[in-house]
Amino acid sequence: MRESREPASRADHEIKHGEWLALHDTEAIWGWGTPAGQLRAKRRSDLIVSGGQLGPGKRALEIGCGTGNFTALLAESGANIVAVDISPDLLDRARTRGLPPGRVVFLRKRFEDCDIDGPFDAVIGSSILHHLDVTAALPLILRLLKPGGWFSFAEPNYLNPQVFLERKLRFLPCFQYTSPDETAFVRWSFARQLRAAGLIDVSIVPFDWLHPRVPPRGLDAVLKLGAIIERTPALREFSGSLYIQARHPQ
Repeated sequence: MRESREPASRADHEIKHGEWLALHDTEAIWGWGTPAGQLRAKRRSDLIVSGGQLGPGKRALEIGCGTGNFTALLAESGANIVAVDISPDLLDRARTRGLPPGRVVFLRKRFEDCDIDGPFDAVIGSSILHHLDVTAALPLILRLLKPGGWFSFAEPNYLNPQVFLERKLRFLPCFQYTSPDETAFVRWSFARQLRAAGLIDVSIVPFDWLHPRVPPRGLDAVLKLGAIIERTPALREFSGSLYIQARHPQ
């Protein structure tokens, strides 16, 4: 496999960060292992599956699969998934999940430079675009999508206070799970970038007010409050995540 060295620092940072993550309980670091985190992950994966129109017979490319936590959820759709990640250490974790080898293939590749056989019915991912050189990644995504194929991602919302502080104060020990070059998105400017790249039917919706540390006894109340906030203009803009859907032109 050929690895581009441009930009070398970003790729090296991501590989090194993957090494650090692999030494820890990654689901605990990202908050996906708690009862609240599992609900968040299921809702997020359901959005990605629905937006990507995944199902039996569909072929999807998952970018930045990491440990395969979301790959496993996305594979429940019955779609055939090619899952790529730059980190060999995180992929080692992913391959231990025992996902059906006939439908799920893991590949170690830096997405912006890799050669993958397309086209795909959907290109999908969870919290990965903000790790990439998006300017280089978007044209490749369009080349890999079938005409009419779907772009379906969930990403951190830069307007969320925690997400904002993670990026601005990443040098603090409490934010060491944030990699050196990752960013986050503001939905209006990112929508313009997606349209400029050639995607159509762009929709970016703020969602997610359920923090992974919410105890089980508080889940119902937080879910109800979050649903209200997500329907409230202005307040919803501070949600933790953005659900992003777009389509390749026919």
